[in-house]
Amino acid sequence: MSRASGAFERVGLTRERRVRLLATLAVGAFLTAMLYYPVASVLVEAVTVEGAPSLDPLVTVLTDPFYTGAFGSALADPSAIPAGLAAWAANGFSWPGFGLVGFTAWQALLSTVASVALGLPGAYVLARFEFRGRETVRSLTAVPFVLPSIMVAVGFVATFGIDGTLSDAFAAIGLPRFSLLFTLELVVLAHAFYNAPLVVRIVSAAAERLDTRTLEVARASGAPRWRAAWDVLVPQLLPALGTAALLTFVFTFQSFAIVLALGGLQLATVEVWVFDLVQSFDLQEAAALATVEAVVSLSLTYAYLRYEARQARGGSGRTLDRLRFGAASARTRLAVGAYGVVTLVVFALPLVSMVAESVVGPNGFTLRYYEFLVARQTTAASFQTQPLTAVRNSLLFGFGTLALAVPLGVTVSLLTARGGRLVQVGGTLAFVPFAVSGVVLGLGLLQSFVFGTVLFGHRIVLTGAFAIVAAHAVGAYPFVTRSVSPLLARLDPALPEVARAAGASRLRALWDVELPLVMGGVLAGAAFAFAISIGEFDATVILAEGSESYTMPVAVERYLTERSLGPPSAMGTVLLVVTAASFVVIDRLGGAFDG
Repeated sequence: MSRASGAFERVGLTRERRVRLLATLAVGAFLTAMLYYPVASVLVEAVTVEGAPSLDPLVTVLTDPFYTGAFGSALADPSAIPAGLAAWAANGFSWPGFGLVGFTAWQALLSTVASVALGLPGAYVLARFEFRGRETVRSLTAVPFVLPSIMVAVGFVATFGIDGTLSDAFAAIGLPRFSLLFTLELVVLAHAFYNAPLVVRIVSAAAERLDTRTLEVARASGAPRWRAAWDVLVPQLLPALGTAALLTFVFTFQSFAIVLALGGLQLATVEVWVFDLVQSFDLQEAAALATVEAVVSLSLTYAYLRYEARQARGGSGRTLDRLRFGAASARTRLAVGAYGVVTLVVFALPLVSMVAESVVGPNGFTLRYYEFLVARQTTAASFQTQPLTAVRNSLLFGFGTLALAVPLGVTVSLLTARGGRLVQVGGTLAFVPFAVSGVVLGLGLLQSFVFGTVLFGHRIVLTGAFAIVAAHAVGAYPFVTRSVSPLLARLDPALPEVARAAGASRLRALWDVELPLVMGGVLAGAAFAFAISIGEFDATVILAEGSESYTMPVAVERYLTERSLGPPSAMGTVLLVVTAASFVVIDRLGGAFDG
């Protein structure tokens, strides 16, 4: 009997290994086809001239002062470096300039500083105080992951433009009107809108896990409270702060929609310039520049993953106790209140201003901008953007994304939850889409599958719509993985074994036991995936260019270029309603995403 039982277990184990192998191959095949191969095609285009290997495209970009500034000049003619240094010294060591890539890094650095400065007080409040609505406030830190960037850009135009909310307020009290459009300050502030909540989420979570025993030792040694906190608690928070800052730098280095809408070509970053080159059909130069950006982004991401691995040590001992906010000093409450006003201006006012702009005209309340959208649907020429078509496409692409991203994300979670090397591999797979910009992915899909590629003697061509769904799924599945994986990790491994002992197959145990227990995470991940698909702009605007596969974010951008804020505000409000509904679903499902 035991021999037969052992043979049965060996057969079951072999079958489980086969299923895991097939699942791994399926995940690898999809990511290879829809992520790695398109990105590789961009890299190949950057090192190929007329079918032959050549570094000329990359060298041209690297030695062009427009792209790399003084570094490019030095690289183009190394013998001129001594004379250049002498001239630089003679001019008083003035700022030499580092071109488009240098400016991209500079604005990312400023955006990182602004995001940290805006996010740290919020992290302190969440970690230190207990107050009504605290969990709701914490859940709102997930908002940047679901709000479309182009919609937020419209909100910032409606707030900080010459006819914006703040300019109107200044005019009402007799002060001159002002506009921050096409300024670096507004771009940095918009980036802080997106990334300060990331800082809050990461740092506050770390602060809640602080080991306070060392603080008590420092206090017992006679150190004042502020000195003990500075010497003991702050060093413990530095790893989390470094993680948040590095992620923010990566995200803002790759920023596209915010810079495109608020800065234009005057403040173009690498992403914006790649998009402009694609529109001009200068695909090789676009690929070379995108390769430079990808190398920088992937290098930073690799540094982040190594840094996170070194810091992945949980704290022990008593954690930091939260105080009732009402018991705080009057000065502390006043400071938190002032911070609340700042956050309302930065986070709430742009969205409120956009909605208000959609229903307020020169003569007061109006619905003419929504009527314009309806009229545009029925009277617009075929080449013009029709609102209902954009809504339909967004919803169809959203459901298509769910069909791909949810199974993919759950499969990666299951594979990584079994331990071993797959944990590290899965963690890396779940982060790679964050390191590859949407513009680079869109360019890769465009010049490979959309234009057509030959594989194994067969020419494969994908429609723009399918390429868009694939790009959305690649960007969305990590959110499913990061929602489901923590729940799977907390499951008692004995549960599926009980089902196996009762005669259920491994797949049946998975379906009947494990998945129902993590269904909240699956649904939360699905809600995130749907919301991300609805709001994705970077890859979509490239793949939808010149076709009828445009989405709501693309429609917002196209209406915004018409220099009338009413229609894009109305379209943006429609987009806000859809994304807000997704966020409500996320919040109701418990916010399984831990970011």
